[in-house]
Amino acid sequence: MIKFFKNFRKDEDGAVTVDWVVLTAAVVALGGVAYQGIADGASGLAGQVDTAMSNKTVTLGTQGGLGTGS
Repeated sequence: MIKFFKNFRKDEDGAVTVDWVVLTAAVVALGGVAYQGIADGASGLAGQVDTAMSNKTVTLGTQGGLGTGS
């Protein structure tokens, strides 16, 4: 029984597993923070593009080759 406890105390497989779990959780959390920042920036940019384009007028004429039928 004493030999079992000595071997158990020296075994580091569990500690390595805990290290990897903590490291993986940190990477996932940082990925979530980065995703949120990118999503907020993209949403803001899309709103600005929508505002800029909604204030513009597009006219089609024969000068640019559109609407000429050829």
